[in-house]
Amino acid sequence: MFLGIIFISINSENKMLSYSANHQDKDIMFETNYHKNYEELKANENIVVIYPIFTQSAYEWGGIHDFYQDRCTECTSVEIQPFFEKRYASSGTAFSVLEFLDYNIINDIDLDKTPDILNQYEKVILLHNEYVTENEFNAITSHPNVIYLYPNALSSLITTDYETNTISLQRGPGFPDSDIKNGFDWEFDNSQFMSDWDCIDYQFYKIDNGYMLSCYPEKILQNNGIEILKRIKEL
Repeated sequence: MFLGIIFISINSENKMLSYSANHQDKDIMFETNYHKNYEELKANENIVVIYPIFTQSAYEWGGIHDFYQDRCTECTSVEIQPFFEKRYASSGTAFSVLEFLDYNIINDIDLDKTPDILNQYEKVILLHNEYVTENEFNAITSHPNVIYLYPNALSSLITTDYETNTISLQRGPGFPDSDIKNGFDWEFDNSQFMSDWDCIDYQFYKIDNGYMLSCYPEKILQNNGIEILKRIKEL
């Protein structure tokens, strides 16, 4: 019997990830549900996925998300977490599945420090990257082929301080002014689809630099995401 926690440690200097995994039962390894379809679904070589470590950090207790939930009044800064925890808010399901299918992986830190890294890839897959820096926003929105796999991405502007290992909220929905809808005033904000967790009647719809999915696919990707995964490769 194992504990149901998966941690992936981040070494942002050497760009290395180290894994330690403890699983309660075989259902934790839901990504292996796709092993029979692996050859059909596996990544093309020139695609990259951006893991939202800043968003994962923002959703820590006492973090920026708690500020938005009125659980604290001064928690607009938070420590950057040293591991990938694969939570619901940080699209852990999609990350696990896409990693299993051999997609290239980078994270927010990589992109913030080296924005032109995206130029190496023909296609970018964005997860629930809700909290991003200006460097990230500009790099993502200027890339010609981005799959926005989760709604509510690019919602809040943050800054980073790598000396203190923290991120800080600068601008987001309702902050610092109540009339702000999106931290970047981004015309393609699709946060309205956040509440659709069932993905029964979903679509990938076209925007200027790619496609957006009209539901939050965290549940469907655990067992029934074959059509979504096929579509990602086609777009």
